[in-house]
Amino acid sequence: MLETSTLFIVPTPIGNLEDITHRALRILSEVDLIAAEDTRHSQKLMQHYNISTRLISLHDHNESQRASQLISKLESGDNIALISDAGTPLISDPGYGLVSQCRDAGVNVVPLPAPCAAITALSGAGLATDKFQFEGFLPVKALARQQALEKLIKQTRTSVFYESPRRILDTVKLIAQVLGSERRLVLAKELTKTFETFYSDSAGACVTWLEEDANHQRGEFVLMVAGDKPDQSDVSAEALKLLSLLMKELPLKKAAAITAEQFGLKKNQLYQIGLDR
Repeated sequence: MLETSTLFIVPTPIGNLEDITHRALRILSEVDLIAAEDTRHSQKLMQHYNISTRLISLHDHNESQRASQLISKLESGDNIALISDAGTPLISDPGYGLVSQCRDAGVNVVPLPAPCAAITALSGAGLATDKFQFEGFLPVKALARQQALEKLIKQTRTSVFYESPRRILDTVKLIAQVLGSERRLVLAKELTKTFETFYSDSAGACVTWLEEDANHQRGEFVLMVAGDKPDQSDVSAEALKLLSLLMKELPLKKAAAITAEQFGLKKNQLYQIGLDR
């Protein structure tokens, strides 16, 4: 039995309908109302699992006015589930306004863990995951897109973007131009679906791959950009040798700290160098 007056944030499958938890299905069946980004799209999921809970739309164009209506229902004792078309709500999807206003109003908000395209793609990409940044969709305007990418020139952590099929080629071309054709990228598309694809290569090679077959540009993309290689110009060969020796016996963090102390270097710089070895 659910507690009353609660907004549940319920992730839904990003492709494969089996990727939904038992808890999510139970909550979708038991709440009084489901706020969905696109009710027609979500109805397919509901029908697949024989869930008859009433759906109401909540998307970018009506969220500001719909939020107050839903909060009134929550305050009167209703339970509501918030879902997006795919994956975890609010992650490049609607819902921020509603959740923020619920918190301000003292309404109980309970998030459920489950699918997220960015994390799913990153876990299988083969890029560094100790530190990464999620950027969502790049800006639409050309100048803003270029400026956003210029910020990554010296960024050493992995950057994760979402991209649409109609913009993916232009985006990868711009990355090759701004970050260099040798910067490593991973393109992940159609995640969890029949034609799930990961393609990993330099930015220049990714442009070629996208251009050689129109099918390569189809599907929703998670675009991952490897971080810039740390500058080793001020790290002596002796320091690199000690770091390598210590890494065989100690955790990288400890090895970097000892080497940094010995040679008067920055621990973070040596840590990044160690990650690339």
